[in-house]
Amino acid sequence: MRPIVETHDLSKEFGSITALDRVTTSLSAGSVVGLVGRNGSGKSTLLHHMTGLALPSAGRCLTFGVPAADLGAAELSRLGVVHQDARLLTWMTVRQQLRYVASFYARWDRHREERLLHALDLDAEAIVATLSPGNLQKLAVILAIGHHPDLLLLDEPASGLDPIAREALLELLLDLAREDGTTIVVSSHQLHDIERIVDWVVCLEKGQLKANAPLDELKEQFGEWIVTSAGRPLPEQFAERFILKQDVAARQARLVVRDAGDQVESFATRHQVSVESRPMNLESMFPFLIIGDGA
Repeated sequence: MRPIVETHDLSKEFGSITALDRVTTSLSAGSVVGLVGRNGSGKSTLLHHMTGLALPSAGRCLTFGVPAADLGAAELSRLGVVHQDARLLTWMTVRQQLRYVASFYARWDRHREERLLHALDLDAEAIVATLSPGNLQKLAVILAIGHHPDLLLLDEPASGLDPIAREALLELLLDLAREDGTTIVVSSHQLHDIERIVDWVVCLEKGQLKANAPLDELKEQFGEWIVTSAGRPLPEQFAERFILKQDVAARQARLVVRDAGDQVESFATRHQVSVESRPMNLESMFPFLIIGDGA
């Protein structure tokens, strides 16, 4: 099956600034992708290419097999997008805004709309101009998924939400993936939250692709070792190349390692230490992903 989105040596320049630098990746149907990176890493620019809002300076971006410049009504009707700064018709009520957007989609689901209004605790009679930033985000989410999109792009969708609303949103996204098999791309700095729902990670740094792999695979690559000496003091620094970071005291050290799963026993024997290996979450791995080798 052809990928829902694929990029080939995709580059984008804004004057002297390179926002994307030869990014090649593909997103499989039904996957939930975490798009991560620091501010200015190119995340929003990549999302804009997927919708045709930005066009490549070089390379290609295909959505549903169609180049970004050629996306038409058939492809755009299969998209759902939540921009970081939602721009809505502020003089309408929430209900009027929903009816207006629904008129453009043959597959708009009124039952889903009502369910989402209830789940997100959003007042349908409120004037859009009076909504808090969090409630604007809730409305933007409903507008993006009421028509059962095949591809949902979310740019910092929970940035204005309180913890309860974020929890509700994550549950909705999981339900959406299960109900429709929707491919979901979530760009977010809230790594702890998105880790719970994503199965694939794309990491950008200064426009370059630094990681492009299943989350489970990344968790197998990275680990934290607690190293304890039973006798002699530990060396000031360990020399093994698989160690990415080390904090060493006289009798105990904390090491961050990569691709070292089969090295535990030999390391322990060589240094006469005990090693407790702990998994790392996405937030802990992130500083090492952005200096990675472009997996």
